Amino acid sequence: MPKTTPDAVGPTALTLLLGLWGIRRENSMWRDEAATWQVAHRTVPEIWHLLDRIDVVHGLYYLFMHGVFAVFGDSLLALRLPSVLAMAGAAALVTLLGTRLADRCTGLAAGLAFALIPAVQQYAQEGRPYSLVAACVALACWLLVAAVDRPDAGHWVAYGMAVLTGALLNWFSLLVLFAHAVTIALARLPRATVLRWAVASSAAVIGTMPLVMASKAQSAQVAWIPSIHRSTLLGLLLTLLAGALCAWFARPRGDHRTPRGARLPLTTVALPLLVLPPLLLLAVSLAHPVYLARYVLFSHLGLALLIGAACRALAFRLRTPPRRLIVVVMALAFLGLLPVELSLRSAAGRVDDVLSTAENVAAVREAGDVVLYIPAARRDTALVSPAEFTGTRDLALVRGPLESGTLNGVEGTPEQIADAMPAVHRVIVVSDESAPYATTDRDRAKQRVLQAHFVRCSETYERGRRVTVYQRRHTRRDELGPPGTSRFLCLRGDSRVMSSSRNW
Repeated sequence: MPKTTPDAVGPTALTLLLGLWGIRRENSMWRDEAATWQVAHRTVPEIWHLLDRIDVVHGLYYLFMHGVFAVFGDSLLALRLPSVLAMAGAAALVTLLGTRLADRCTGLAAGLAFALIPAVQQYAQEGRPYSLVAACVALACWLLVAAVDRPDAGHWVAYGMAVLTGALLNWFSLLVLFAHAVTIALARLPRATVLRWAVASSAAVIGTMPLVMASKAQSAQVAWIPSIHRSTLLGLLLTLLAGALCAWFARPRGDHRTPRGARLPLTTVALPLLVLPPLLLLAVSLAHPVYLARYVLFSHLGLALLIGAACRALAFRLRTPPRRLIVVVMALAFLGLLPVELSLRSAAGRVDDVLSTAENVAAVREAGDVVLYIPAARRDTALVSPAEFTGTRDLALVRGPLESGTLNGVEGTPEQIADAMPAVHRVIVVSDESAPYATTDRDRAKQRVLQAHFVRCSETYERGRRVTVYQRRHTRRDELGPPGTSRFLCLRGDSRVMSSSRNW
């Protein structure tokens, strides 16, 4: 297993500091983290009941977080700290890998560069499995290089276990095997080494196949992933271009050689790792959209290694003490990325925030109110913060999440929802900050009845979601405005709030 060196301390400490900096993100939690929070609070039998129907791809991570909450309690720190620690471990492994493939200065620069990559900082502060996957892949890469340098059955067994663990956390990490296959082919390694790698890799794939087959049966849960957008292609292209430029700049010249005993050149390991996983996932997405950058977050390990090699090459050409140059370059990179770093640590740095939404509901709710969610997945805000919904009733829900083995429960039929709504006085609707867009018959029924029988009294937009209060229309209408405009009385407690409506 890797032995820590003094050079790994700096990147590890920097990653930890960046991960702990603003880890609460202004007391916010976005929808994916809300799923982790909900499931981790269930009992193990309840988690298995859920995985039989949905989200089996994250099953190992949910069980892990269930244990974390059981031991350390539930908090935003407990939710995110495992990701911070995993990313710090990945930074240490990148440093050790760069040192082994090139030299200590290259390893130091690679580890510091990895810590500063915006995507690394983002997912180091999320209660999701992607940081843990990156750490497993980093360990697998180190073990591959170690096994090639010093053939040892123990290295290959550990390599297979690292790949398997990463795949059980998210089986898209198996794409790293394509990168390693190219690395081995380019290095023209002995036949015995190739066979050992093939056996270890095959064992990892076979061990993952039950999860792959089970998750394919639940493929409907990723049906929301959009087709490849131009901005996605541009972002990936820029990342690959940056890596290619670093590889070109770091190519050996003159006396700048790889260390004695190293069988794998750094670029032979780093370039396939950076390029192949995202491109393969992109190719699959042309037929079945599944491309999300976080699924191949681990490819940034290759980018960090190439940046480290480029920094070392720059110091060699400038005849500057490499450590001094690395510190200056990384300090400038940190300052240049500061606006991005601040944004990532704000509540606005994610799609939405379930905690502030729950607070907004608590501010407007009254005893006897009913709550509707458009879409139904926005029920996560009540599942994470049930106390903020005290005194309200979930009108559409007929089976709870635990009973149904789902994330958000089961709602009644469109007819049941439509029949129940006119009998209530006030409705609180939780939806996305953009105008609620109905994609199901249930949601269309909710909107149809709201438009026909209710008037909008108040709305709150905050951190990606909106909370709207509706009141049932009165039979008496005062025409106080110009044609096309009607005014209705919206009652809250003993006060009266005048709310205008145009074509609602």
